[in-house]
Amino acid sequence: MNEREQHVAASPPAAAAVPDTVARKRHYGRWLSAAVLAAIAALVVKSLAQNPQLDWSVVGRYLADGLILNGLGQTLVLSVVAMLGATAIGLVFGFFRLSKNPVLGVLGNLYVWVFRSVPALIQILFWGNLALFAPHLTLGIPGTSWVVSAPTNDVLSPFAASIIALSLANGAYLAEIIRSGLLSVEEGQHLAASAVGLTWWQAQRKVILPQALRVMIPPAGNQFITLLKETSLVSVIAGGDILSKAENISGYNLRTIELLIVAAIWYLLVTSAATAGQNVLERRMARGANQRKRKPRSAPPAGNEVSP
Repeated sequence: MNEREQHVAASPPAAAAVPDTVARKRHYGRWLSAAVLAAIAALVVKSLAQNPQLDWSVVGRYLADGLILNGLGQTLVLSVVAMLGATAIGLVFGFFRLSKNPVLGVLGNLYVWVFRSVPALIQILFWGNLALFAPHLTLGIPGTSWVVSAPTNDVLSPFAASIIALSLANGAYLAEIIRSGLLSVEEGQHLAASAVGLTWWQAQRKVILPQALRVMIPPAGNQFITLLKETSLVSVIAGGDILSKAENISGYNLRTIELLIVAAIWYLLVTSAATAGQNVLERRMARGANQRKRKPRSAPPAGNEVSP
């Protein structure tokens, strides 16, 4: 056997030829289910468009009506103010639940238990009808003659009652969200903050809370979207929201379904915008966390080169 034959015999067998194109698996079930869903959607749209009981011109006319837009503004203000109040309440009672003080711990647990258990609609009705058992609100300083009293209905308008009820109801959920975010931070971060001489509040503000935000933002964003939809409940006390305005208009033109569709369209648009904002905020937080995780490569010390 010559040298060339020995080289061919020693070389490994050639790999099997791989086809240039790989056959794609056909998902007929997906196409079939998509066709069925499209057909159902088309039937629903057709039935709504051709229903003689629905006057779509009324929907178009009132979609940008002044009263509806005023109710939309009230809904947005109510949502933002109630979310700020709920966040402040949740922050306080979230820390209470983590406190080593048994009194604060019991107070935090009691608040979360009560306001998570009672439906938001009952809380709204309670604050909206507070004047039934407390006709006057009185404020004074014990031991002095300084006393201020006013009728409850003058102090607690339906809009103010709606803010209080929604803030208290959603504050219980945000307390749990904040508590879970604080618990997600490793104990070593607390020890490191104490080691560099930070006070408790400085450690929370500069070390703990910034790290906990990555955990808290997604559920807090979902809670804000839920709060946006819960504002429709204040219509039971004429809170001035968009649903209240739609019901007022339908009361004199008797186009109830059309006005409900108008309110539904605006809720859909507002919640979609809030969802998009939440997604942007989550991506930015994730990008910032990834950048902090990347550590720059340091050059090796000059005296550690290995000489030949």
